Amino acid sequence: MKISVLAVAILFIVAAFGCQNSSGQGDKRKLSKPAEEWKKTLTPNQYHIMVESGTELPYQNDYWNNHQKGVYVSAATGEVLFSSDDKFDSGTGWPSFVKPVDSTKVAIVYDDSYGMSRDEVIEKSTGLHLGHVFDDGPANRGGKRYCMNSGALKFIKK
Repeated sequence: MKISVLAVAILFIVAAFGCQNSSGQGDKRKLSKPAEEWKKTLTPNQYHIMVESGTELPYQNDYWNNHQKGVYVSAATGEVLFSSDDKFDSGTGWPSFVKPVDSTKVAIVYDDSYGMSRDEVIEKSTGLHLGHVFDDGPANRGGKRYCMNSGALKFIKK
């Protein structure tokens, strides 16, 4: 029993800090339209992730284990952001990519939430939160890990 409680506690900690950013970082981002407008077009989960800079639980999201060929587009705009060709299994429980399809479609902003120093990935045209980028990706593919939230993306199968 104690082991299962410990496992749940560890899972919660990983979920809370692995790719999350919900301590007001959104206030530092300039959104292309007011949050109230995004609330009208995004689902509650998309809004939480993209506007409020939330996250989803690891291993309990739509795309962490998706191995189909296709592209991942912004849930807000439909812009192509990532490709299955650049996706890899990072072991973190979130969809991870070595790079965006077009680096001009995303921007990296400094995130110091929870006392950590991280690089937040936002959709450049909207200012909406997508996830974070880390320097622990595959060395033979550039060394980056774009840790994205499935809720900020939609998958389009080839």
